[in-house]
Amino acid sequence: MRTVRVATDRVGVLIGKSGETKRMLQEVSGIPIDIREDGLVIIHEEKTEDALMPLKLADVIKAVGRGFNPEKALRLMEDDEFLEIVDLKEFVGDRTNQLSRIRGRLIGKDGKTRRIIEDLTRCEMIIYGNTVGLIGNSISLPIAKHAVEMILNGSEHSSVYHYLESQRPRLRIAEMGFDI
Repeated sequence: MRTVRVATDRVGVLIGKSGETKRMLQEVSGIPIDIREDGLVIIHEEKTEDALMPLKLADVIKAVGRGFNPEKALRLMEDDEFLEIVDLKEFVGDRTNQLSRIRGRLIGKDGKTRRIIEDLTRCEMIIYGNTVGLIGNSISLPIAKHAVEMILNGSEHSSVYHYLESQRPRLRIAEMGFDI
């Protein structure tokens, strides 16, 4: 048995309308789960033969708990997809005004910065509470994480965009299936 804790305001999303999301996660993974109102999710991993499936399911549940919609979080069921959570408080401490400022910098005007990071790296990105969540493959995820950290460390947006553009050839080669 494995447990994962999610925020209580995300329990409804994890269960879904009439239990749709919970049922879908159980069908895809083949593992029964119990979701409690206090946000504790119990994964009955002893009922599976695939040793990696409980870990993948736990990552999907964590991703939904961190703000991703369940369809995007399902990417984590694929073999080369990973979840990365960056804590904003590590960069700005407990200063609330700095947290909202840094969230604004990550999102950008009308969502431009977030959209550029997602489009150029083909990663999913969510800013929820005091964290940034990223879902991507082993090539694109480190690039997206570095771009996020550049913004968190105060780099200008143009520098971040330039870095992302410089990584495009590497990402294209990886998309074609060649190892880098």
